[in-house]
Amino acid sequence: MNITYKTDVKPTAQQIIDLYNSAGLKRPTDDAERIAKIYENSNLVITAWDGDLLVGVSRTITDFYYTSYLADLAVKLEYQKEGIGKKLLYLTKETVGDQCMMLLLSAPTAMEYYPKVGMDTVTNGFIIHRKH
Repeated sequence: MNITYKTDVKPTAQQIIDLYNSAGLKRPTDDAERIAKIYENSNLVITAWDGDLLVGVSRTITDFYYTSYLADLAVKLEYQKEGIGKKLLYLTKETVGDQCMMLLLSAPTAMEYYPKVGMDTVTNGFIIHRKH
């Protein structure tokens, strides 16, 4: 398997929808326009490709100097457990730099994954939920 990682390509909305649906990531995949806007307004997108097939993505909102929010980390189901997610996390952290913290909100099914790849659990967060 020859996976290529890119920071200069934003996938199409349909590529992202297919990836999210395969990965089981709960996002509004029935709304391609919303998915497109989500990516249009994200300032760090790192993708993983197997040829022309999008197999993984890390989507981050960051100022590159203090704070970064890793909003999405997804890997196609058939490519999981191959180190792609870990590599996407590493590349994201490398890109935002050591002066920048990286925060994410985990899907309940991934709570055991993130400590295994070196992330610490935080308990000092608060949220106002979206309406839809």
